Amino acid sequence: MSAQQWAQGALQAFEAVVQSTPGFRAREGQRRMAEQVAQTFGQADLGKAEDEEHQPARAIAVIQAGTGVGKSLAYAAPAVAMALARGTRVLISTATVALQEQLVNKDLPALAAHLDEPLRFALAKGRGRYVCKLKLERLAAGTEDDDFGATEDLFGATEAPRPAAPGQPGAQVRMKFYASMADALASGQWDGDRDTLPDPPEPEVWAPVAAEMHSCTGRHCPLFSQCTYYDRRKELVAAQVIVANHDLLLSSIGARLLPDLDNCLLILDEAHHLPTTALSQFACEMDLSYLGWIDKLASRALRIGQLVEAEEIADIPNHAARLRAALQDCGRLVMDLYGEALRAAPRPGGGAGLPTRARVAGGLLPEPLREPFTQAAEQADGFLAALRAIAQALRSTMRDAPDEARRLSQLYAQVGALAPRLEAVHAAARLLIAEAPEGAVPAAKWFTLLAQGDSLSLRAHASPVLPGSALRQNLWSQVRGAVLTSATLTSCGQFDFFLREAGLAGDEAVTTLAVDSPFDYARQGTLVAHETRAEPRDAQAFTAEMVEALLTDLAQVEAGALVLFTSREQMRRAVEELPTALRPVVLVQGQLPRRELLARHRERVGGGLPSIIFGMQSFGEGLDLPGALCESLFITKLPFAPPDDPVSEARAEWLRASGRDPFTELVVPATAIRLAQWVGRAIRTEEDRAQVHCYDKRLVRTGYGQRLLTGLPPFTLERRAR
Repeated sequence: MSAQQWAQGALQAFEAVVQSTPGFRAREGQRRMAEQVAQTFGQADLGKAEDEEHQPARAIAVIQAGTGVGKSLAYAAPAVAMALARGTRVLISTATVALQEQLVNKDLPALAAHLDEPLRFALAKGRGRYVCKLKLERLAAGTEDDDFGATEDLFGATEAPRPAAPGQPGAQVRMKFYASMADALASGQWDGDRDTLPDPPEPEVWAPVAAEMHSCTGRHCPLFSQCTYYDRRKELVAAQVIVANHDLLLSSIGARLLPDLDNCLLILDEAHHLPTTALSQFACEMDLSYLGWIDKLASRALRIGQLVEAEEIADIPNHAARLRAALQDCGRLVMDLYGEALRAAPRPGGGAGLPTRARVAGGLLPEPLREPFTQAAEQADGFLAALRAIAQALRSTMRDAPDEARRLSQLYAQVGALAPRLEAVHAAARLLIAEAPEGAVPAAKWFTLLAQGDSLSLRAHASPVLPGSALRQNLWSQVRGAVLTSATLTSCGQFDFFLREAGLAGDEAVTTLAVDSPFDYARQGTLVAHETRAEPRDAQAFTAEMVEALLTDLAQVEAGALVLFTSREQMRRAVEELPTALRPVVLVQGQLPRRELLARHRERVGGGLPSIIFGMQSFGEGLDLPGALCESLFITKLPFAPPDDPVSEARAEWLRASGRDPFTELVVPATAIRLAQWVGRAIRTEEDRAQVHCYDKRLVRTGYGQRLLTGLPPFTLERRAR
């Protein structure tokens, strides 16, 4: 079939689903989006190239679909029809668990009900979300290795084991917890998925039993046939539609966990999160203070290497000693060069118990640090080669001596538990010593220091600065057909910012489409722009005036309301000054679990009572409060994202050095997307009515404020001066 025939068939499948769904109304915007999805996937050449001279056709659509368009059906129906016709699969990646669950539990089953042939779909999670039964068996029996034993700090002084975090359970409590998990697993009351536990444990409690790659022997494990993770992988192999998340998508490139990107139809929903996820995924960090793990890893590797007669272990003591010496030199030199700045630096967000940081200006590591970090990278590389040889020998021995599989798998896990630290050192050291080619943007590099009692924890960090470059190199170089969608992909009315951040600017394969919401915003909503006397930059005066105005307006709330704050100090002041009458009405983020807080809010509003949620940035996105649940939305201040983290600082520094303005190029476009997300909490259905209040006069008094307004829904605008 031709590309056009595939596209026509996929669009017809979408229309058939719409027509056969009782009570479902056709939406022009939804059909336009479905048509673009069908055309895009029809144009993409999938699979291996016929010959080296033939360049497979790529097609990528970037689609902004306003709230109410029904984008899930608009992309899923034509994509599934296309995949079935072409004998390939659909990979959907999202940013939030809520959307993953909606797709797997609601949208895809509803779509499958309208298809003539069965549709198999599955949810993909990282293996760390599943329990390793072999590890759990060992820990439930009380056998636990201490990977945080006596060690040395960055000055070479012997340290006691790191103290447990506040509230972290002790060894006896953990053992009982693991025993209860093992019992639940054995009795069938639990399936081995962390997310299905009634009360999921904290990361430090879960980590020792997680099914991590480095400690897994796969089919050589004696419990392989009972493994939850591999059972789930079987479901993925059989699925025609796989729902994953952006983190898993980027981390598993080339790992064969998900479908090959050159031979599947890729959909990135909530795509505005992709650049941030990429920076997080490709960043590196290493510990420069607690180094006892090096000797422990070397000891284990030697012992196990000798047992399985691996020939490549002779240099392990040398690699370990030199690595340890190099990292100690790194730590001391970092403190010599940056110690004063680290001790004097304010903590991010002003929070106690958080590390201070010092950034390497210009991304060029000072000369005294280059040699020890280069040594660290070289010794880590040699050490890793020896570990790979030991792992291979272990697997061979398990294959030849299956009766020894349980014991050897446990030995494999002992090495694997510490191997990620060595890999982190290798990756971080290499990026720290790397110099950017002329004209390229150097990586962001910085150090953090955290005081823990009498000891100091020093870490080195490095990260790419431009997410687009990392995505072009790692993702788009492999993708043939993709659709990226979200309600907020344009910034100030243009796609340019997102395309640059996502690595798609200038890509001839890219087509953009903006589909407006079907809502009548001018009729359904009002944007009230408050113009305070105090300047928003004068935090103290502005917060005082804003809180006074906010509390006056909150007194008028009769149903559900959401207040979004840009700082915890703002929220603290507002909570502190709540009048007696409002205190029972307000639900504050952090005082209750999110699910319980939202349940109480719905219960109150459903009972005809007013209910007001106080929340921070995480409540400004992905929160669905239709109808009376959010008749009033209050934005206390424009949610600017100043370049105050090391990566953004490094990028702003590079822009200024290039004669460009970080505020115009970075801050305003990023704020526009965030503000559009926040405002999007107000109108969720065609029947909703809502008022949106913004107390930041810059929205209507500045040129960039007017740019922000162009990216918002066309509410009726009302200005109020104080």
